[in-house]
Amino acid sequence: MTPRHISGQEVAEHNSRESCWIIVHGRVYDVTDFLDEHPGGSKIILKYAGKDATAEYDPIHPPDAITKNLPPEKHLGSVDPDTVLRVEVEITDEERDRQLRMAQRPPLSEILNLHDFETIGKLVMSEKAWAYYSSAADDEITHRENHAAYHRVWFRPRILRDVTHVDWSTKILGQPTRMPVYITATALGKLGHKDGELNLTRAAAKHGVIQMIPTLASCSFDEIVDTAQPGQVQFLQLYVNRDREITRKFVQHAEKRGVKALFITVDAPQLGRREKDMRMKFEAEDPAEVTDNKQQDRVDRSHGAARAISSFIDTSLDWKDIPWFQSITKMPLILKGVQCWEDALEAYDRGLAGVVLSNHGGRQLDFARSGIEILVEVVPKLGEKRGLKFPNEKFQLFVDGGVRRATDVIKAVALGATAVGVGRPFLYAFSSYGVEGVDKALQILHDEFEMNMRLLGARNIKEIVPAMVEASSIHSHIVSVPSDRLYEANYESIQSARLREIKPRM
Repeated sequence: MTPRHISGQEVAEHNSRESCWIIVHGRVYDVTDFLDEHPGGSKIILKYAGKDATAEYDPIHPPDAITKNLPPEKHLGSVDPDTVLRVEVEITDEERDRQLRMAQRPPLSEILNLHDFETIGKLVMSEKAWAYYSSAADDEITHRENHAAYHRVWFRPRILRDVTHVDWSTKILGQPTRMPVYITATALGKLGHKDGELNLTRAAAKHGVIQMIPTLASCSFDEIVDTAQPGQVQFLQLYVNRDREITRKFVQHAEKRGVKALFITVDAPQLGRREKDMRMKFEAEDPAEVTDNKQQDRVDRSHGAARAISSFIDTSLDWKDIPWFQSITKMPLILKGVQCWEDALEAYDRGLAGVVLSNHGGRQLDFARSGIEILVEVVPKLGEKRGLKFPNEKFQLFVDGGVRRATDVIKAVALGATAVGVGRPFLYAFSSYGVEGVDKALQILHDEFEMNMRLLGARNIKEIVPAMVEASSIHSHIVSVPSDRLYEANYESIQSARLREIKPRM
């Protein structure tokens, strides 16, 4: 079908399951054949049949998700905005309660640590946003282990050093940063706040830290780059499209826009089962309207809000593809999601600039080990096999997952990491307080760095050395460690299946 200009009245006529058109960003799409495939169920789409669905679409989809997932013949054309029927937004009792809790937030001056943002975020975010941001794979063992692993590393401070002036600035892949922390890529920022990832861009500029732009951001790539300040450093996280021409164009466009490094995600050939998020998708359906259980069983809700990952990601990605990436860009290439020393060694041998030792925030394979534990394995093995010493400018090690304090970062640096990625805490910060929340979160980390480096006896990053930590228990997963009451108070246990209330038909 050739795209054309369509009136809102014509769109409004296609408002049923038999013929369902919707409007997103001023364009009309025929989603009739997609209704039963939608991970969020057909009900939410049918609510917007014949109407403008942009407000509902934006927070839970990357900007180009609909164009990627619908065949070209379903892209019908543009629409005259003055003729469009709009959905009246009904404020539910749950939303009124949430808005009241927003009004009851403590002032930012009472937020003392990154845990506090999670506490407030859980209370003021929508249930959909909280389920997506907080969920992890299966029984969420790895999600909790990511944080608990840091408790098996202890400090060996040095004394009687002049720590009047301490400096925690460093370089990541040759790029300056005011601390060994970068804002790691997290998807769908508009679920938590209308400005989405732009909150991170603005706060990162103010504090001199690096933002990694996610492939599945709610804001467009160019919008995020355009928001950056002159000279602000940004990296790009890449999910590899099975259509390599799309990937090539995206990577080369990013390089032209000034992105300084490419982090290729290698731990997500398929999404893990995030059951908190899955259960939210089922609860969004009205059980009184579910008449065909077999049809419902065919709808895959396991991918939840990030369905776009499963639809375009290249499951055939292999080591043999590395030379192709090296041929299309001069940016440093880093593999994000390495989980053993053998793969770290392979990455080094193939000329990559580094690896992120990560299990995707515990959202992929449950019982995958924490980044900090993998780091303790990788450093000596690469020293033994290739004579490398860390930190290493030519091959850099990063970790992410579970970080809540500057002391977590300092432990990773002492064990050989160049820097640490932090994700969820910044999501909770802007979901609770917008850009001011991220500003406060970064300031908290700066303050913690200053205090803890003084107490540790390290005047700069180079003085944070392996002898300052004791990590002999890092591989003992059931060793007794002090419980983190703040973290445990925030953690919300996954729920079992339960009976549902069915409203009688009138």
